[in-house]
Amino acid sequence: MFHKVLKAVTGEKNENEKIKGTVVLMKKNVLDFNDLSASVLDRVHELLGQKVSLQLISAVNGDPEKGLRGKIGKPAHLEDWITTITPLTAGDSAFNVTFDWDEELGVPGAFIVKNLHHSEFYLKTLTLEDVPGHGQVHFLCNSWVYPAENYKTDRVFFANQTYLPTETPAPLSLYREEELVNLRGDGTGKLEEWDRVYDYAYYNDLADPDKGSGYARPVLGGSTEYPYPRRGRTGRPPTETDPETESRLPLLKSLNIYVPRDERFAPLMSLTTFQDVLKLYEGGIKLPEGPLLDSIKENIPLEMLKELVRTDGEGYFKFPMPQVIKEDKSAWRTDEEFAREMLAGVNPVNISRLQEFPPTSKLDPKVYGNQTSSITRKHIENNLEGLSIDEAIKNNLLFILDHHDALMLYLRRINTTSTKTYATRTLLFLKKDGTLKPLAIELSLPHPEGDQFGAISKVYTPAEHGVQGSIWQLAKAYVAVNDSGYHQLVSHWLNTHAVIEPFVIATNRQLSTLHPIYKLLQPHFRDTMNINAFARQILINAGGILEKTVFPAKFAMEMSSVVYKDWVFPEQALPADLIKRGVAVEDSNSPHGLQATHRRLPLCVQKDSELQSWWEELREKGHGDKKDEPWWPKMQTRKELMDTCTIIIWVASALHAALNFGQYPYAGYLPNRPTMSRRFMPEPDTPEYHELESDPEKAYLKTITAQLQTLLGISIIEILSRHSSDEVYLGQRSDPEWTKDIEPLKAFERFGKKLTGIEERIIEMNNNKKWKNRVGQVKVPYTLLYPTSEGGLTGKGIPNSVSI
Repeated sequence: MFHKVLKAVTGEKNENEKIKGTVVLMKKNVLDFNDLSASVLDRVHELLGQKVSLQLISAVNGDPEKGLRGKIGKPAHLEDWITTITPLTAGDSAFNVTFDWDEELGVPGAFIVKNLHHSEFYLKTLTLEDVPGHGQVHFLCNSWVYPAENYKTDRVFFANQTYLPTETPAPLSLYREEELVNLRGDGTGKLEEWDRVYDYAYYNDLADPDKGSGYARPVLGGSTEYPYPRRGRTGRPPTETDPETESRLPLLKSLNIYVPRDERFAPLMSLTTFQDVLKLYEGGIKLPEGPLLDSIKENIPLEMLKELVRTDGEGYFKFPMPQVIKEDKSAWRTDEEFAREMLAGVNPVNISRLQEFPPTSKLDPKVYGNQTSSITRKHIENNLEGLSIDEAIKNNLLFILDHHDALMLYLRRINTTSTKTYATRTLLFLKKDGTLKPLAIELSLPHPEGDQFGAISKVYTPAEHGVQGSIWQLAKAYVAVNDSGYHQLVSHWLNTHAVIEPFVIATNRQLSTLHPIYKLLQPHFRDTMNINAFARQILINAGGILEKTVFPAKFAMEMSSVVYKDWVFPEQALPADLIKRGVAVEDSNSPHGLQATHRRLPLCVQKDSELQSWWEELREKGHGDKKDEPWWPKMQTRKELMDTCTIIIWVASALHAALNFGQYPYAGYLPNRPTMSRRFMPEPDTPEYHELESDPEKAYLKTITAQLQTLLGISIIEILSRHSSDEVYLGQRSDPEWTKDIEPLKAFERFGKKLTGIEERIIEMNNNKKWKNRVGQVKVPYTLLYPTSEGGLTGKGIPNSVSI
């Protein structure tokens, strides 16, 4: 104590004082078995000198010679790189680092890291112990650090203390601003894997016109005809055939599409993640040779195709047993289950309350003629438990699954392909026992003489036996085909994957890692750009898997673009979506949103420069085709900010989970959720009708998805329905010290406890016989919004982000 007082009086510096720190990182070869040489080279380099250095940056004292930016300490180096053994399975390595203490540095608020090794490493954290006058300082990094030669500027990381822009300590302000400038890039050039650039582009990378006119597709985004959210820019050159279309990667490199490296935590879908994919549920099915298989081989990376088939050369697909047929092999065929899955199945976001009869259309009658439903009172009134249609509507008992308008716009073109299908409307009645009963299905086609003459429609009603029962099963199949396609293209891809990507880009470009809103949102963006880039490369591209397996075929993405015209950001919220669809009513006494964390939101939203730039760029660029819409929040109040963050988190976590992780349990058995129909409803006195009479199952299977598309489709949804072993679920963070702020940490703990209560409530309701829609005749309990899960194919769990 006497010595410290003496130093304070004399100004003497203790050159021997040290600060101990611990760095946690993963070396590259932990995650990349194809680059084991990197570890060897790094060890050789380490023998020649100290190859990883860190320099602390003061948060309290500026350097007058450098524009008052925080003073920088002497370099310190990671210790024992060579002797710290890197595990051969993914895991962390901890290294000691010792800094010479300089009192002029004061409290460190950031640090610079330089990597002079041969390869990159994943830097997780730096923790300083016993900083004089301060105690522990924790830096949450979670970033790939490439060799310094790959960077134009220093890599800077900030401590886990949050600051609004106006609150930022002056010595850190320039570092904060410069880091955002680096992340925005300059909008030019081809981006390389080590680049850390977040920028926008249109969906002009789906087509491959150099392969022929059959692979040409319109650019999505940037036009009133084909509006679309923006995707991450890669900077690849245009194709030779069309300067408006971005060239595509060769098939062998198709999993190496650029995204900012921190958006790809590990190699996408590495072979180890496929270990359990190829399991048998009722015997392997021989892979049929032919032109379609050849086309698939042209568009799917070899390493992925190998994992979809057996490696013994026999070409058999094998799959786990889907839950929908695990307990009962035929219950999926019942009307009750058909209706129940509109609430508890793969696509629970489209059913709505019927508010007028007959159902009408929003299509322009000048262009599309009369599109009002042909379902009459006679079709349904005898099945309403004694009520009239007007009484049933008044009592909120009639519902509709309406795929008419979205399909009718494209149906004439869709039916020029191998697909033969209808636009559909399905009416349902809520019975006294709480279950839904389908009343009628309307199948519609464009008028053969032209769109202006309206629709040609036919109505089918329930039947259980004989050929009429078989026809009713086919009618339900056409509905399921529409619902499957709409689910994949709109509910799932467009309304979660695609619409969230601009938020990921804008957040990284405009909100510093020091901003509390960045801290709040960042976990909900993990791996989203990565999985979307992968999708653009082999799933939603021209000739890709989605076009091969879903009924709109080459019109799939174009159709989703037209649906995006009706996308409204505030309506994506819960309960706003339920209220809009008429399946819920407003409850002013039921709090929702970020009530737990609202006190930490910026006090003056209007004066927060980063927040305002973020919101302006999100509207003007990220969702630029909708920039003039009046419904965007003005971002002037804390409530608007709170509601906006709530919607973003809901879409990225729970909404995506509800739409994704039920895919294999229900759609893994394709007769339950067919994705294509190959012929129209058979007419009397035709060979198809006679076949339906004599062998209804054969006729059904000849109508729905063909064998190879079935196998390919099941393979993909089986992969997409799996949780990774390192999944981070809602209410969890990868690092418990994600922020230093005590109040958000306590609020987050309360949120976690609330989620635990929700899990218990789900189990309780599933076990209550009163709630008949929660299990159904297929005996599949509702678990899609069960917050947590173990890894694998579980049908439950809400990951923080759209990560698969």
